[in-house]
Amino acid sequence: MSEKVAIITAAGKGIGAAIARELAASDYQVSLLSSSGGALTLAQELGGIGMTGSVTAPEDLARLVESTLARYGRIDAVVNNTGHPPKGELLNISDADWHFGLDLLVLNVVRMARLVTPVFLGQGGGAIVNISTFAAFEPEAGFPVSSSLRSALAGFVKLYADRYAADGIRMNNVLPGYMDNYPESAANLAKIPMKRYAQVEEVAKTVRFLLSDDAGYITGQNIRVDGGITHSI
Repeated sequence: MSEKVAIITAAGKGIGAAIARELAASDYQVSLLSSSGGALTLAQELGGIGMTGSVTAPEDLARLVESTLARYGRIDAVVNNTGHPPKGELLNISDADWHFGLDLLVLNVVRMARLVTPVFLGQGGGAIVNISTFAAFEPEAGFPVSSSLRSALAGFVKLYADRYAADGIRMNNVLPGYMDNYPESAANLAKIPMKRYAQVEEVAKTVRFLLSDDAGYITGQNIRVDGGITHSI
């Protein structure tokens, strides 16, 4: 059995599946969750744990953590990936959709942190990476819920990172741009200095680095993997 164990949510396809494959190839045992059932299939391929559930359901997150500990006895890394929140005209988004976005994009990370932080403290360290978006700091009108709440996520990550840094626990965000698992558009390509979408594997390799000891002095950060689409420095 390999030394390290990683939990990855929304791991049935896209970025989540690419991260699961990257970590498994780097000698992690993986424990996967997805709402589609894709995590079950991928876990069979990778020899890990696969579960069907939602990152918005606290009981599903608890079941994932408990199953991982029961099988492997430890958790070294967590990747909080998730789905996409509702879109729409800014003032037409309902309160229910805003609350759902909070569950999907912020409270998923908070709840997972509550579950795994005691484990990390007992082991003497651990690392968490959250998949965010390039629009966290340069809000996009087309993604109002995502842009707003992932800015809030950045605030939580900094607070958590500072609180637990001395305990050897790190938390960072990765901010992808447009990904190759979505249809390309000429308008989007024109905004990207690299003139191409990111490959999901490129994001996965960044996540793997941030979870590794090579990134041992990086915490509380928002790492852009966006091909230069954001303008701020």
